[in-house]
Amino acid sequence: MLISTRTDIAKQTEATYIVDDQPYKGWEYIGTAPKPGTPGYGQDVAGEDVPQAYLVKQPPNSVTRPHFHQTNQFQVFVGGGGTVGKLRVDPLTIQYAGGNTPYGPICAEADGVDYFTLRQCWDSGAKYLPANRDLLVKGQQRQIVGVKGRNGAAASRGDATLETLIEPTDDGLFAQCITLAPGAKHTLPDSAEGGGQYHVVVSGGLTRDGAELPPLSVEFASPDEGAIKIEAGPNGLELLLARFPK
Repeated sequence: MLISTRTDIAKQTEATYIVDDQPYKGWEYIGTAPKPGTPGYGQDVAGEDVPQAYLVKQPPNSVTRPHFHQTNQFQVFVGGGGTVGKLRVDPLTIQYAGGNTPYGPICAEADGVDYFTLRQCWDSGAKYLPANRDLLVKGQQRQIVGVKGRNGAAASRGDATLETLIEPTDDGLFAQCITLAPGAKHTLPDSAEGGGQYHVVVSGGLTRDGAELPPLSVEFASPDEGAIKIEAGPNGLELLLARFPK
């Protein structure tokens, strides 16, 4: 299964949600995003057995309280700036948080902070702490952060420049930034080595089936897709790959 969603399609789903009296905006990309303020938000464990991807536009000078989720997720910070706990988050920062891993607060600065939430499967929303401490399953907490330009030198392989943001682990967790020249082609790491993966177009464009996916477009590839080929558009391509553990 390979699901691709263009930015303009996702933008059409924009909605505003009030969280702690603060107006957050959200764009749905893949699956159904949780809706703050609706019945069952942050409560139900079971849900759709499909990946879930959406963009959060957190307003200026706002704070998202510490919380956790019951599914594995990546957060990719693509606009504005702020902090997550003691961690500085500017574009391009990626955070992996395994299911039942608390994090936060997320504090937005004067320009707000924009970030993708990318999950293997559905989650009902934030389980705020300490109110939901009884739902937290302890013992398997896992949080790893990568920052473009900070984790190590980029390496060239053919027409691609590769920068590892999260080093590959034995169970398949991995994140990498791939940069291609206009029209260049590249084969991505095998999605079957992990539990599925997301591709986020950071800049330039990704050519897929004769059409171009512009910046902030998103793809999800299930493990059975194997090694996926990509091609840069006429303005080149900067792509973030985020692969889940098995």
